[in-house]
Amino acid sequence: MVLLTVFTPAYNRAHTLPRTYESLREQDCKDFIWLIVDDGSTDETVDMVKRWKKEENGFEIQYIYKENGGMHTAHNTAYANIHTELNVCIDSDDKMAPGAVRKIKQIWEKVRENDYAGLIALDADFSGNLIGKGFPNGMQETTLSGYYASGGSGDKKLIYRTDVINSVPPYPVFPGEKYVGLVYKYTLVDQKYKLCVLNDVICEVEYQADGSTGTMWKQYLQNPRGFAFLRKVAMQYPTSRKRLIRECIHYCSSSQITKNKNYIRESPKKLLTVLCTPMGWILTRVIKMKAK
Repeated sequence: MVLLTVFTPAYNRAHTLPRTYESLREQDCKDFIWLIVDDGSTDETVDMVKRWKKEENGFEIQYIYKENGGMHTAHNTAYANIHTELNVCIDSDDKMAPGAVRKIKQIWEKVRENDYAGLIALDADFSGNLIGKGFPNGMQETTLSGYYASGGSGDKKLIYRTDVINSVPPYPVFPGEKYVGLVYKYTLVDQKYKLCVLNDVICEVEYQADGSTGTMWKQYLQNPRGFAFLRKVAMQYPTSRKRLIRECIHYCSSSQITKNKNYIRESPKKLLTVLCTPMGWILTRVIKMKAK
């Protein structure tokens, strides 16, 4: 049985998806399936995939088309259709690093019996520079939240056991909105499992100007219910007092944008929410200004 599913959510990325494909063709271990979840693309994505499926790639290509609903809904679709032991997301504007599948397989065969949720590895840019910080010397296992709480930074590549990632609820869908942070599921997994550290670059990334990272202020304004939901979860599992206050201020702001009059009653930290409400109004002003 194939070990790994590499899944790629794609929305109008026909201009960048070919480099993702080429990076998979160049892997020296082909023990994976490539699952493309097309989130309602209107460009040439489907035609390219049809051509690739006819080529001798050394791996199976699966393709699912769905109506556009945002990254988190594409992840829901992927997880519902993955049947391999492990899975990893490689975005449609990124590349899988040389030898990545082999490295994943080698370490997983050594730690499979240790009941890890999966692996946590490094991202780098196309010039080889690490995204954020690496792992501290001697770190062999961690949770995602634990890594950041200990001073870590930057996106990390997460390779999850499929049974574990599917053991927590899917991302919620809010009508009219298209964003819920992917960290929601990762936070829930963190409460039960640790990740084995793979101190190597698995993914090479390039952030797009129209991607979620580059449009975050607008995302706050356009998807307030999704953000309020995410902040409530974060407030239930805070990694520090400072982080808790930050999440609460954002929760107040998102709730104010949605005009939710019951946000204090619905908060898991009611007194703190009352105290953070004025800062929430200030943040709301900043968001509206930045989103213009």
